[in-house]
This record gives sequence, C-alpha cells and structure tokens, in this order.
Amino acid sequence: MNQPSSSTDAKPITIFTIGFARKSAKEFFEKLQKAGVKRLIDVRLNNVSQLAGFTKKKDLEYFLRVIADIDYVHFDDLAPTKDILDSFKKQKEMDWADYERRFNALMEQRSPETHHLPNEFDHACLLCSEATPENCHRRLVAEHLRRRWGNVEIKHL
Repeated sequence: MNQPSSSTDAKPITIFTIGFARKSAKEFFEKLQKAGVKRLIDVRLNNVSQLAGFTKKKDLEYFLRVIADIDYVHFDDLAPTKDILDSFKKQKEMDWADYERRFNALMEQRSPETHHLPNEFDHACLLCSEATPENCHRRLVAEHLRRRWGNVEIKHL
C-alpha cells in the first residue's frame, strides 16, 4: 500500500477540475488548453449518456486528442455509486451534506490514493457534469487526494 507523502517531501502537483454543463465546446476545450491540462480524468458514473453531448466518452477522447493533445482516461473508482447518485439526483432522498458525507465515506472505503499515483494526476483535470465544483463530487475527489498526498493544489476551471 502506498503511504501518503507529506507536503514537505512530495513533489507538488496540480489537479484541475471542470464540469461541462453550461459550457460550449469552444469554451470547454479552450479552458483546458489555457490551463495546460495534460490528461482529462473522467470521474462520471455514466459517460455515454445522450445528455453528455460533446463529452460522450468516444467523442470526448477524440476531441481531446485532436483539438488539444490531451490524454483521456476514465477512472470509475472516482465516481459515485448508482445508489448514492440516484438518491441525490433522482429521488431527492438526501441533501448535499448527506451526499458529501456518503461520497467521502465511499472514497475512504475505496482508498484511490493507494492504487493511483500522484503523477497520474499532475496537470490532470477531473471531469464531471456539474457546472460548478461546490456541489460536485469532482471537488470531493480532489480534496480527498490532497488530504492523502499533501502538496496538491486544486484549481477549478
């Protein structure tokens, strides 16, 4: 098991986050390019939905490579479970505080910091659909990794 590095001995890394909602393709890809993103990490549970528009998995992978020379990966271990997501979005059984608590518990259980390396995330951008990071799990993932690895700067695009 990888041990989290302290901020004094870890190479600093920058993790970006972005949501595609309320963004045109032009705005989306320009934000990624301007920030210097090298890899897009898709953290959505469902990345092939018709609602995803230009960010459907196969299309997005192509656009990122051709438009911006950015790698694409999908890490489903950083996505919420269907149960958590449905309880929050569809059934409205929980508020954001409950969702955040359940998702953070899921991250504790999954321990992504033990099977992903910090360099996989340096200048990478976590993608989800929410327009802003405040009520989105991509922010929670980035914050979890910062707590575990230290020396992580988070920038929301």
